[in-house]
Amino acid sequence: MSEKIPSTHPGDILLRDFLEPLQITQYRLARDVGVQQTRIGQIVRGERSVTAETALLFAKYLGTTPEFWLKLQDRHDLETREEEMAERLAAIEPIHAAS
Repeated sequence: MSEKIPSTHPGDILLRDFLEPLQITQYRLARDVGVQQTRIGQIVRGERSVTAETALLFAKYLGTTPEFWLKLQDRHDLETREEEMAERLAAIEPIHAAS
């Protein structure tokens, strides 16, 4: 059985697809959007979620949409929880609507 690819945290996308190609440091991003550098560092390390506020800031600064960041976070959260709940979910018998 092949292993499932781990969920990608929005911080990975931020770093790989935006900060590195644009040569923007975490410090500069934090300064330019008006948040503490630790907040950006925690997001990049996957230790902190992207909130609606952060999504709005990233969208404005990076030319994306807030929905882009929130959907990345939602997908990561769902995949992570699904893995954690795998046994519990497998034990649930779905109810079928009457024909």
